Amino acid sequence: MGAEAPLERSVLVAGAGPVGLTAALALRARGLEVTVLEAGPAGRARPGSRAIFYHRQTMEHWEKISPGLGWSVARAGLVCSTKRTFWGERQVFERTYQPPSAAVLPHATHLAQADLEALLYEACQASGVEFAWDQQVTGARADEAGVLVEVAGGRRWRAGYVVAADGSRSVLRDAAGVTMEGGRSESAFVIVDVAEDPQCPLRPERVYYYAHPAAGRRHVLLVPFAGGWRADLMLRQGDDPQAYSDPGQVARFVGQVLPERYAQRVTWVSTYRFLQVVGSSFTDPSHRILLAGEAAHLFAPFGARGLNSGVPDAVCAADAIAAALDADRPADAARAVAGFAGQRRAAALYNRDSAALALTHMRANGLRIRVRRRLAAELARRGGRAGAWLDSSPFGPKAAARGTEEIY
Repeated sequence: MGAEAPLERSVLVAGAGPVGLTAALALRARGLEVTVLEAGPAGRARPGSRAIFYHRQTMEHWEKISPGLGWSVARAGLVCSTKRTFWGERQVFERTYQPPSAAVLPHATHLAQADLEALLYEACQASGVEFAWDQQVTGARADEAGVLVEVAGGRRWRAGYVVAADGSRSVLRDAAGVTMEGGRSESAFVIVDVAEDPQCPLRPERVYYYAHPAAGRRHVLLVPFAGGWRADLMLRQGDDPQAYSDPGQVARFVGQVLPERYAQRVTWVSTYRFLQVVGSSFTDPSHRILLAGEAAHLFAPFGARGLNSGVPDAVCAADAIAAALDADRPADAARAVAGFAGQRRAAALYNRDSAALALTHMRANGLRIRVRRRLAAELARRGGRAGAWLDSSPFGPKAAARGTEEIY
């Protein structure tokens, strides 16, 4: 007997993370049938808070493709009231935001990725997205007629187009012949999730410390999200990341930078040297596979550029697929996908370089940046823009510098 015939679909999305779910919703918003292939089982659990920060532009994308979804994310998340920055023990910057308006989405909201995925999945179900679980992609072949996708266990799927949202180890990226270009951060980071203590809730504010006095003068970022806190510690060159992720060491660190009772509320610890890479292309030579999210790019998280760039990747991919399916000529269909690939790769390169600038600022290996930071810290005593520069520089240039729609 021959191999079982492939299951035929118009469009497939590989990966049921936030980017894949967004792509599915965007395709349904354009009236297209879509099936999501997910390697894990239904109801799978993910460790840690993972992505937690969503810009207004991202929520606006969700609101547009699924009315009410952007607001659901905003209401489920936590909106920071204040952001503050310290130089050692001394505060050099503070900004307090106006309470969110009932008519305009907030500037950002903070929500653990698992909670976000639950909202996106519910919206997908309501819109008629088909899900196929336990479908780990093992290979694919693309040509001018479409894409043949192979999954573990021998099943095969065929579709005209595939959105590859299958993450940093993307099999579809390899099948498309795309390589990742860039490097890895020299500094290591320890990232800790801490559950909120309902008996001792903390003020919802983002706080950045240059040279935290209780953390051996290492830089520390504290970010709240709905139900918890994230504490990021930037290690020095020569620090052993494994030693700093030891449970006892983590508890000590948390008790030093948050109230001591929070030391016993650690839920997740991870260490990273962040990749700073972008795909050599966001599509295959036949323009049938479209890369999105971590399949296409990986950035250091400063400025929250990863998922907030992956969501418009997904939306633009859906636009391109809809245009390709409506095209009268194959050349026009290919042009639509190529346009998506060029636009989103340019955005990814900008975001990669912006995250690199943030890392350079935090590491301060050169004399010039060290002098500039110290001078800004002194000038911040008088107020003005020096403190604002110290506050914003660890997160890289704002997307508004080149237009939010282009970058995110």
